[in-house]
Amino acid sequence: MQAAAQARIKDGDRCQVVGGTHAGKSGTVRDIHTSKTGAVTITVVQDSGVRFKTLAKNVTVERPGTAR
Repeated sequence: MQAAAQARIKDGDRCQVVGGTHAGKSGTVRDIHTSKTGAVTITVVQDSGVRFKTLAKNVTVERPGTAR
């Protein structure tokens, strides 16, 4: 499952965090990393400039033209 998550997330994508500690936050994907155990982590930069790390499995990618 982690390989599929990494394949669909690219640096610069807009994302919405749907699980984990940062659920409900959104921002731009930066710094994608796969650990030795296979977990894919990403850094998310919010519009305010605040950065946080989360697991790729906890985010959904927002596609252009899908306004909420």
